[in-house]
Amino acid sequence: MPPPAYAGPVETTWYYGFRLICAFIFIFLITPILIIVPLSFNVEPYFTFTQGMLAFDPDAYSLRWYEDFISNTQWTHSVQNSFIIAIAATVLATVLGTLAALGLSNANMPYRALTMGLLISPMIVPLIISAAGMYFFYSNIGLDQTYLGIILAHTALGTPFVVITVTATLVGFDHSLTRASANLGAGPTTTFFKITMPLILPGVISGALFAFITSFDEVVVVLFLAGFEQRTIPRQMWSGIREQISPTILAVATILVMISIALLATLELLRRRGERMRGISPG
Repeated sequence: MPPPAYAGPVETTWYYGFRLICAFIFIFLITPILIIVPLSFNVEPYFTFTQGMLAFDPDAYSLRWYEDFISNTQWTHSVQNSFIIAIAATVLATVLGTLAALGLSNANMPYRALTMGLLISPMIVPLIISAAGMYFFYSNIGLDQTYLGIILAHTALGTPFVVITVTATLVGFDHSLTRASANLGAGPTTTFFKITMPLILPGVISGALFAFITSFDEVVVVLFLAGFEQRTIPRQMWSGIREQISPTILAVATILVMISIALLATLELLRRRGERMRGISPG
């Protein structure tokens, strides 16, 4: 897309220069991710490109590390744990975060700024501090090395994302609809599920996806709280790097990248749907 016709030499230079800078930043950020994808198909147990791979020799590529991932009981157990913990934490975080956002959207709520700051504090406080605090607290009440403890910890980490996304959705919410529903005789529960929820649903789902990604990729809290039975995929990858370096880690990382891309694409579709519902042209 060319610059506007009225742009002068300085504006034109900045127009193309800005896009060039963005391209370099994008390449800098995405290159480490792109490198692991072909390496995960390496037939040799190395983390480097072999001569055969550089020559695009078909015999230099293999699915052996993906097969090892599927057949290895430790990896499959970690996958099961990751999904169980992430789904449970996402459900709890979505419910709690949505209720909190609805309360914060009320102009009459006292200490809104203070409450908001407390709710999003897990995003601000360094994760290692949160993990250490959770470890000492959960150890005292017997929830360390349990599924429930990790789920509650991941719920605390994911709730701020739900609060922020749902609160942002409620900023443009037309409260005259809820008042009209009340005037027609609908109760608060009916109004919420028939009026409020359908309109804020894109924000709720977006927050839930962020909470799911946060739980699914989290490793620091798991290092503090999880025992051997509660190992998740990131924890297993951490152990694999320290104990037994294997390209299976690259295969798992490639799968996680594909999952992240799918979730981000879903978020973008939900964002565009939310803009259309509010009468905004998607951009």
